[in-house]
Amino acid sequence: MHKQISKIVIVGGGSAGWITAGILAAKHNCKLSPSVQVSVIESADIATVGVGEGTWPSMRATLKDMGISETDFIKQCDVSFKQGSKFVNWQTGENDAYYHPFTPPVGLPEFNIAPYWLAVKDKVSFADAVCTQGILSEKYLAPKQISTPEYAFNLNYGYHLDASKFAEFLKQHCTENLGVEHIQGKVIKVNNDNEGYIHSLDLESQQAIYGDLFIDCTGFSSLLLGQHYQVPFESKKRILMNDSAVAIQVPYESDSSPIASCTISTAQKSGWTWDIGLPTRRGAGYVYSSTHCDDTEAQQTLFEYLQNTGVPANVLDKVTPRKISFTPGHRKEFWHKNAVAIGISAGFIEPLEASALVLIELSARLVSEQLPQNREHMAIVSNRFNDTFNYRWQRIVDFLKLHYVLSKRDDSEYWKAMSSADSTPDSLKELLELWKYQTPSKYDNQQAEELFPFASFQYVLYGMGYETQLSESDIKPHNVQESQRLFKENQQHLSRLNQALPSNRELLNKINQYGLSRI
Repeated sequence: MHKQISKIVIVGGGSAGWITAGILAAKHNCKLSPSVQVSVIESADIATVGVGEGTWPSMRATLKDMGISETDFIKQCDVSFKQGSKFVNWQTGENDAYYHPFTPPVGLPEFNIAPYWLAVKDKVSFADAVCTQGILSEKYLAPKQISTPEYAFNLNYGYHLDASKFAEFLKQHCTENLGVEHIQGKVIKVNNDNEGYIHSLDLESQQAIYGDLFIDCTGFSSLLLGQHYQVPFESKKRILMNDSAVAIQVPYESDSSPIASCTISTAQKSGWTWDIGLPTRRGAGYVYSSTHCDDTEAQQTLFEYLQNTGVPANVLDKVTPRKISFTPGHRKEFWHKNAVAIGISAGFIEPLEASALVLIELSARLVSEQLPQNREHMAIVSNRFNDTFNYRWQRIVDFLKLHYVLSKRDDSEYWKAMSSADSTPDSLKELLELWKYQTPSKYDNQQAEELFPFASFQYVLYGMGYETQLSESDIKPHNVQESQRLFKENQQHLSRLNQALPSNRELLNKINQYGLSRI
C-alpha cells in the first residue's frame, strides 16, 4: 500500500496518449528527475480514431506548459485558428444562425450584461451586442497579428488541426524533449497482483512492462477499464441519439480561399454536419442517428452540403467518406484500482462542442496535479477524480442536449425525438425552468472549474431565441447606464480590431514565413 508511485504506463498513443504523456512528463520533469517515469505503449497495428480536429482555448496553456513552440506546432500540424462555433439552421432550419464565441460577454466577470441586452434583443443578436468575435469571424479574420507573441491574443482562440499530424508531433516532442519512453508493441495480457491491482502488461513480443499507475488511452476498445476491469458503460443514447458519423477531407477551390475562423455546425434532417477549415484542406462530416438515417442517406446529405458550399461534384466522386460508429456515453468509473481511462476509453459523445480534447487535457492535468504517492493515497484521489468527471460528463450531456431542446424544428422524426421532454434530463429541465425568470449567472456554477461557464449557456440560449422574463426589480437603473457604456465599448473594440486584424490565411502564411515571436 505504501510503495511509491513512480512508474506511469500509458497504453495507447494518439492524441489522448501523447497529450497525457506530455502533461505528466512536463509537470514532473521526467527528463531530469528520476522520481517519475512515463512510458507510452503504442501498437502500429492499431489505428487511432483520428477525429477531434477542434480544440478549446485551454490547449494554448497545455502546449505552452509542455515547452512547445506555437510556431512549430502551427507549421507541422496544419493548424488554423478556432474562435468558437457557428450554428446554422439549428433554431428553425430556415437559414438562421448564431455564434458561440470563445470570448466571454463584455463586462464579465464583474458585470452580467445579459439582463440589459433583453431590452434591445429585437435590434441586435446577443453575441453581436456583447462580443466582437462573431462579426469578425464572418469576415474570416484572425484572432491576433504577426507581431503578437506566441500564445498571446487579441481575441481568445483555440485551434483547428490535423489530428494524425498532431499525435506524431506530440510523440516527437515528448520522446526527444520531455523524457517519455516510447515502447512499440501490442498488449496481449493484463496481469493483476493479489489485491487486484495491475502490476504488469504482457506484449506480443513477450516483453513484460511493469508499472505502478496505468492509463488507458486505447480508445473504443477500452482495454484496461472496459475489457480487463469490466467497468460498466453508461449509455446516453436515450438523451443524445446520434451514434454514427461519416467524415471526409476536401480541398479548397484555390490556395487563396478564405479559412473559416470557427467550426461551422449545420443542422440537417437527422443530425448535423461539421465543417473545419485547415490551411490546406477542409475537414467535414455528418453526425447522425442511425435510428433515423441510414449510411447511404447520410453520405448523400454530406455530399449535398459540400456541393452547396462550393465543392465540385467531380471532386466528391473521387473520395469515400470514413464511417465511424459509437455508443454515446461514458464509463461508470474513470479511475478503478490503479487504472485511469482518458480519452475515448473513458467515454465518447458527439463532438458538437469539441469537448473530446479538452476532457483529455483536464483528465491528464488532474492526474498530474493530484498524482498519488502510494496506493493508500490513490484510493482517495481516485474517488475524487471519479466524482469530478461524473459531474463533468453530466454537464456535457446537459449542455449538448440544450442545443436540441431549444430548437423549434419539427420537420423530421429526429428533431421531434431530440427536442422532446421525454428525452431531456431532469437536471436540464430544472435549469430551463430557472432561466425563464433569470439569466444564466455565476450562481449556476457548482464547481470552481466549470467545463461550460454560464456565459456559454447565455450564448446558446439567446442565440436560439430563448425567452427570459425578468421582473422590474431585476433591472437596476444605475446598471442600465453601465450596460450602455459596455455595449458602446464593444462596438468601439470591434471597429479597432476590424482595422487591425489580418485574415486567417494572411496570418498563417506570415507565420509559416517568419514565425511568431517567443514570449
